[in-house]
Amino acid sequence: MELPNGKKIYFSSDNHLGAPNAESSITRERVFISWLNDIQKDVGQLFLLGDLFDFWFEYKTVVPKGFVRVLGKLAELSDQGVEIHFFVGNHDLWVLDYFEKELGFIVHKEPKEFNINGKKFFIGHGDGLGPKDLGFKRMKKVFTAPIFQWLYRWIHPDIGIKIGQYLSLKNKMISGDDDIVFLGEEKEWLVQYCHKKQAEEKRDFYVFGHRHLPLDIAITSEARYINLGDWITHFTYAEFDGTDLELKTWDS
Repeated sequence: MELPNGKKIYFSSDNHLGAPNAESSITRERVFISWLNDIQKDVGQLFLLGDLFDFWFEYKTVVPKGFVRVLGKLAELSDQGVEIHFFVGNHDLWVLDYFEKELGFIVHKEPKEFNINGKKFFIGHGDGLGPKDLGFKRMKKVFTAPIFQWLYRWIHPDIGIKIGQYLSLKNKMISGDDDIVFLGEEKEWLVQYCHKKQAEEKRDFYVFGHRHLPLDIAITSEARYINLGDWITHFTYAEFDGTDLELKTWDS
């Protein structure tokens, strides 16, 4: 993958639109759209690393109500030729084909490696990776099982979506105070995961979301782990200019 002259690649994650309520969500949605408007001048590719929504479940003919502003803006970028990669997060596990058909997204359900301008990137949402997070790993197997999705789809959308939204907030799956404290490299499981992957194959950048904490950590003298933070408290993103990757904060 070669980045055209004058173009950049942008990375964003963890908007959790819809939480904790409609009013605050719309405010954050507008801030995110102001960023999308700003990068429109030079964005070559856009990577959305999951949890764009706090809860997303697609029925055969129904999707969650709302989010028309951000969906419309992303559709506009896609129609203008911007390649948008969407990595499914733990809050939008139930993405089917709506984003691909309506918005032209390239949807990824697992971490993926990219070679961009000669730099090796390993990219994913970040959930369920590393030596721990065992409870979530078990839960994810259940939630992604076809039989579970089939059974849940029989619940009326008005009820099913409301249940999903309630459980998402009830279980504090949106970032809280305890989630935005740096634990130290030896206790950060995504850091340990990056070390393991780097030992298997050399890469330049590991880019993840999920952690809700902006991080830029050297894995080796040649490799860095970037966590994108979120659009709840940090409003952070990453920018690749063809040579270097930089973690930035959006000030609207």
